[in-house]
Amino acid sequence: MAALRASSTFNKLSSVRRAGRQSGAGGFTLLRSLSSSPDPDYLHRSIVPTDHFQKSLPRLPIPKLQDTIQRFLTAQKPLLDDDQYRRTEQLAQDFENGIGKQLHEELVAQDKRNKHTSYISGPWFDMYLSARESVVLNFNPFISFNPDPNPAYNTQLIRATNMTVSALRFMKTFRAGLLEPEVFHLNPAKSDTALFKNIIRFVPSSLSWYGAYMVNAYPLDMSQYYRLFNSTRIPKAVRDELLTEDSGKHLLVMRNGHFYTFDVIDRDGRITKASEIQAHFKYILSDLRPPPDFSLGYLTSENRDTWTVLRQRLLEAGNTQVLNKIDSAVFCICLDDITIKDHFQLSHNMLHGNGLNRWYDKSFSIILTKDGSAAVNFEHSWGDGVAVLRLLNEVFRDTIQRPAISPTMLPAAVDSFQTVQKLEFKLDDVLKSGIESAKAQFNASVSTLSIDALEFKKGGKEFLKKQNLSPDAVAQLSFQMGFLRQYGKTVATYESCSTAAFKHGRTETIRPATIYTKKCCEAFVKDPSTHSISDLQTMLGECSKYHGQLTREAAMAQGFDRHLFALCYLSKSKGMSLPELFQDPSYIQINHNILSTSTLSSPAVHLGGFAPVVPDGFGVGYGVHDHWIGYNVSSYPARDVKEFLKCVHKSLDDIFDVLEGRPISS
Repeated sequence: MAALRASSTFNKLSSVRRAGRQSGAGGFTLLRSLSSSPDPDYLHRSIVPTDHFQKSLPRLPIPKLQDTIQRFLTAQKPLLDDDQYRRTEQLAQDFENGIGKQLHEELVAQDKRNKHTSYISGPWFDMYLSARESVVLNFNPFISFNPDPNPAYNTQLIRATNMTVSALRFMKTFRAGLLEPEVFHLNPAKSDTALFKNIIRFVPSSLSWYGAYMVNAYPLDMSQYYRLFNSTRIPKAVRDELLTEDSGKHLLVMRNGHFYTFDVIDRDGRITKASEIQAHFKYILSDLRPPPDFSLGYLTSENRDTWTVLRQRLLEAGNTQVLNKIDSAVFCICLDDITIKDHFQLSHNMLHGNGLNRWYDKSFSIILTKDGSAAVNFEHSWGDGVAVLRLLNEVFRDTIQRPAISPTMLPAAVDSFQTVQKLEFKLDDVLKSGIESAKAQFNASVSTLSIDALEFKKGGKEFLKKQNLSPDAVAQLSFQMGFLRQYGKTVATYESCSTAAFKHGRTETIRPATIYTKKCCEAFVKDPSTHSISDLQTMLGECSKYHGQLTREAAMAQGFDRHLFALCYLSKSKGMSLPELFQDPSYIQINHNILSTSTLSSPAVHLGGFAPVVPDGFGVGYGVHDHWIGYNVSSYPARDVKEFLKCVHKSLDDIFDVLEGRPISS
């Protein structure tokens, strides 16, 4: 299960069309109109209700067991020798014809009894919430914002105010049912139009999905959006809980390890005036007291069982009210007293930070440094990248097009001393000792993480598409080729793919290590001189074609990972002895994902990242842009991330040389 953690952050079907279709620098207009819309509390007012398609979304299909087993075996071929493969093949066939058939039939029957959800939703929540490891590095990823195109808006105070207001507009727009539904458009000229929206809004919700499907549009599941705001993961024995308290009207602000709250929604349900929010942030930033001797934030980085015991101790010590304030806050703003110097520091700060100025259990936190660098760090159990990326896109666009305040505007003349509440905690010696222990473990853990980055500037999406190659397939091939060059073998690789096109879908796995990539990588790395350029180009095409097939299958929930996961989960829940297939070393190995990869593309995003999901792995965040390819890769001491990226760069050089008709240089 560890292999299924952080890399499900980003997804193939995240619709970023709203961001990308805007004109101006970075895909967004630079025309600023300070809250000039008819109602400054909302992003927009969609004529199609937010949940219009939710009732008619298709249900997540359970693949045929025969297909799952065949896909599983196909994915194993590049990873196993002949003897290992024959053993695994026999175990898989025995499973398919024996206990697997029984479990599959029971899973299908169970799914028919629970038509309100998907077969993977419950087990997936359990997988995350039952895990006892720290959420830091093991689960929480980050996505950083691009800078505001106007440098004057990139101060910590201005950006914190504008991002807070824009996030609140998003929340209010969503809760009012006015947020434009998330739709993946294959033919935007027909479906992303005013005419289509005016027609589809009159189609009953029970049939609306079919109307969209007729014009090649695919509405996406939006059930995860309900956990975006006022939500926190609460540590509990055995299995954590997700708390959502919609009545909370206050923001949680962290600075130097201190906790502050103030209301951002007034009694009438409107957003607090931006100039007042600005004044409160300015007041907090002027608080010069040093970090507390014992910062509670470290506790959220603890093992979940340890954190459960310490949280109960906090409650018994009289901290119920302040913990409720933290848990029910709309979201968290972390104001960091550092200036970002480079992408290494940015990644480390936004992925884990220093531990004292974070509450890692909040559904999401917006982190802002002194220079205005900003990112979202989010807790992963409640959802995947679909909702978070939509929030990030909308907040970025709104702060650029319609900022709540400008650099020339002064904060309101309000008494922040009376309005801003600084949370104080009652700590006994046991709690102080627990915080010290959590701090020591946190520092030891994050000190082992290395992060490095690469920008390949010789070409990107436009060039690769002209070669009739999938840009994502080429990026994935570069990881396979780079790893083979560095370590001499092909290993289990995970690429996430959203199944949000289905009701309560989560993710499916694309398995980029294939018999085609193995053959191609060995030809490029081991004996390129024995192959003609034409042969190498043909191999690249085969890799791309098959990767495209795997991607389409995964997006349509026709992979093998989630199905086998659900069958394994079902056998455990029934108290059965674990079927032999799930005990087979090859099954364990393919789920020990040494290369855990995830991509995203948005004009709002600077970069994203996550830690490796296994101690001897790489966490690979990447993006294929129009004219370049970017990588942000993490590792622990078992792997050399700098050397890996050198090998990836060499692999890309070779691939692009071959595509341009040049022989591979030594």
